[in-house]
Amino acid sequence: MRPVISEDYLKAQIELHKNPAYGVASLSYAPIVKDLFSQIGGQSISDYGAGKCNLKKALLSLGLTSFAYFPYDPVFPEYGPPMPADLVCCIDVLEHIEHEFIDNVIGQLSEITVNFGFFTIATGPAVKSLPDGRNAHLIQKPSSWWLPKLVPYFEVQHLQTEGEHGFWTVLAPIRK
Repeated sequence: MRPVISEDYLKAQIELHKNPAYGVASLSYAPIVKDLFSQIGGQSISDYGAGKCNLKKALLSLGLTSFAYFPYDPVFPEYGPPMPADLVCCIDVLEHIEHEFIDNVIGQLSEITVNFGFFTIATGPAVKSLPDGRNAHLIQKPSSWWLPKLVPYFEVQHLQTEGEHGFWTVLAPIRK
């Protein structure tokens, strides 16, 4: 498996995840995920960068109860490796990846995306900072930078901008 995080950055992420307010973005996207999951007739969701599994909690509270859920997050090794699923969600994760690992992460996402991916990407600075003072969003680039990273692996089905905050996209994997 190609590396997706450095040891030093993993330690920083472990510290950040001690904050209960860190990793809550998936809560606001859960209604979109629920609708998309229902539209595709999905059976399984892989939550890449799952953090504290807030997406699963939100989906259950919205009444979506019949699905296999596969969390992955290097901060929580007990979750195990990334698992293939009908819908792969990567919410508020990609902008946190170290530059040298972003291609590895996108490649890994393409490998586990069976039918569709739902990715959200912030394009500006985060409110939170890393313990070393850097902004928590290591990659602050516009969608015009992100799309060339994604399209070798995925067909863009939908892209929704969220003003200066970023965008979300629904992607289908390209099978080679």
